[in-house]
Amino acid sequence: MRLLTQWRGAMPGVFNALIAFAAVSATALAQTPPATVPPAPAAAVPAQAPAAPAPTTPAAPSPVPSSEGVFTGWIDFGYRWRSDVAGSLDTYRSLVNLGSGPKLIGTEFTLTDPKHRLFDQIHVRAYDWGDDPYSTLHIDARKAKLYNLNVDYRDIAYFDDLPSYADPQLAGGGIALNQQSFDMRRRFANAELTFLPGNWISPYFAYDRDSGGGTGVSEFVSNVDEFPVPAQFHDRTSDYRGGVRMEFRRFHVTLEQGGTKFEDDETLFQSGGVNYGNTLAPIFGQTLDLTGYLGAYGARGTSIYSRALMTASATSWLDLYGQFLYSQPKTTVNYQQYDGGNLYLQSQVLFYSSQQYLVSSAAQMPHTTGNLGAEIRPRHRIRITESWTTDRLHNAGSSAENQTLTGGQTAEQQTAALLESTLVTNYNQAEALVYFEATSNLTLRGGYRYVWGDANDAVLPAEGLASVENVKLRQNVGIGGFTYRPASKLSFSAEGESASSGGAFFRTSLYDYQKVRAQARYHTGPISFSADFNLLNNQDPQPGVNYDYLSHQESLSVMWSPAGGKAFDLQGSYTRSDLRSDINYLQPSTEDSLLSNYRDNSHIATALFHINPPHKGPMAPVIMAGGSLVISSGSRPTTYFQPMAKLSLPAGKHLTWFAEWRYYGYNEAFYLYEAFRAHIVTVGLRVTR
Repeated sequence: MRLLTQWRGAMPGVFNALIAFAAVSATALAQTPPATVPPAPAAAVPAQAPAAPAPTTPAAPSPVPSSEGVFTGWIDFGYRWRSDVAGSLDTYRSLVNLGSGPKLIGTEFTLTDPKHRLFDQIHVRAYDWGDDPYSTLHIDARKAKLYNLNVDYRDIAYFDDLPSYADPQLAGGGIALNQQSFDMRRRFANAELTFLPGNWISPYFAYDRDSGGGTGVSEFVSNVDEFPVPAQFHDRTSDYRGGVRMEFRRFHVTLEQGGTKFEDDETLFQSGGVNYGNTLAPIFGQTLDLTGYLGAYGARGTSIYSRALMTASATSWLDLYGQFLYSQPKTTVNYQQYDGGNLYLQSQVLFYSSQQYLVSSAAQMPHTTGNLGAEIRPRHRIRITESWTTDRLHNAGSSAENQTLTGGQTAEQQTAALLESTLVTNYNQAEALVYFEATSNLTLRGGYRYVWGDANDAVLPAEGLASVENVKLRQNVGIGGFTYRPASKLSFSAEGESASSGGAFFRTSLYDYQKVRAQARYHTGPISFSADFNLLNNQDPQPGVNYDYLSHQESLSVMWSPAGGKAFDLQGSYTRSDLRSDINYLQPSTEDSLLSNYRDNSHIATALFHINPPHKGPMAPVIMAGGSLVISSGSRPTTYFQPMAKLSLPAGKHLTWFAEWRYYGYNEAFYLYEAFRAHIVTVGLRVTR
């Protein structure tokens, strides 16, 4: 541990020295004049007549591309019309959320600087701009041997308001209200700048940002009742990191230092009106209600982390790799709540009319992750891989809370509490695999994985169901598989795992399980087939859990392209999926043990035709048609259809006109109010250069 602390303390100095060395090296290389040949000693040369002029030869073609090559690419833009949504607009927005208006459907282009001044090339990709639910932008720029710059940006409209979800009022009060709904925008941005790419030492710097904000509905939980109230959300996370990559003939090293900053704010409020919550039945003859509420939650966190990565080819028969990551996040949370109405405290059989509740907490969590691995090739047909992974964290936190109740049966009652909690987890995994080339067409593999660890958590003073808990993790896994190629156009592969466990961290973790995956591929001339099979069978027989899970799916796909697709081509796939899940759980209000049963049996199909109709002249139309469907039965029977058709027609050398139609049809047998239907038509132009 002392060595680790000294290494971490020395990391900033190491980075500063490496980056300074890279900067000095780059400056020295840039300022070094080209090598010159010293002049020969002077000697007497007899006088000669003036030389005749050299014959004129045609000039060589310039290597600089013409101006037409400065910009190459395409852009699709147009207008989208959406019909009125028949049925549930909230379900449509939760699943599709496409609207009307002008759109930048997509573009990809390259800018080239013939004189190579600030850059050699800039590549740009952008899709679905114009208030679409998922917009993306990618830019990469480079200048040979000087820098590489990559920038990505995503803008996501996150709308989730399925009427049947988190809605206990529906059955009792006939009101469809999702009590965990969101209408937010999430934005992701990241940029990385690498200097001296391709050199033996390459410094880099990167920045990542994730932010979101919007409105929704959340719950104020007051003992025996829950009150849905409006909510506002805002969060942002910034990640700064920098390091250096070193490439040598036999090994690679990456050293990185970074830090994150996190902010999360949530406000819940209700002013005016009477909110009766989810429990309408009287308690001791009184009906509970909420007439005013203001709750504000704020979390702040920071973290500094260090990472080291190494790969090495030690000998012709041995490769090594390893990675180490250390971080120490720190978080503070403040919460304040003011509420009024006719409310009830079950632990004291007490009615009250107003409450003030204040909480302040802080936590820190040192986290260490590392892995080591090797690939050994002792014989020509044998390959062995070994790996070891460890993950350790220690979370310690404390909170102070103060509560004041007034009205009702007492004029004023104040309580204060101080809680302290700890969580320690240790996770380890060791795995060894052997690959054996039995013949030129058959490869066998087999191995063993052992997983072990422990978790301990404590809350003092004792609160809730359990204040101290210790969990052991033990798992033995056998691994096997093969790859068989009886012919150049045909291949089969399969792999499987079987595990036996003596403990698990989570109720839904893999415990005693079997996992199988098989594939078959056939390709000949214009047609290719593939088939896939996946199965997962998991049981956790521990008392109070009794988890039984089984899922399997079978898929077939085909691609047919006769004559290289000159007339048409076809892509199609079909998947049959079955899922069964049974698990015990505790009902929150009564803490009774109940059994959850979930079933889903689905058929999923997709087909796409690409047709090139006969034509005269260079103007060749293209037709695309097809679609997708999902039909499921079980706990939540659902049907979903999405057919489409698209026509592209050249309108000139660099212009193509296109029109597209899509239909969205969704229906649920048990929740008819969530069904919807909508038509979308898009018309636009593609400009190509």
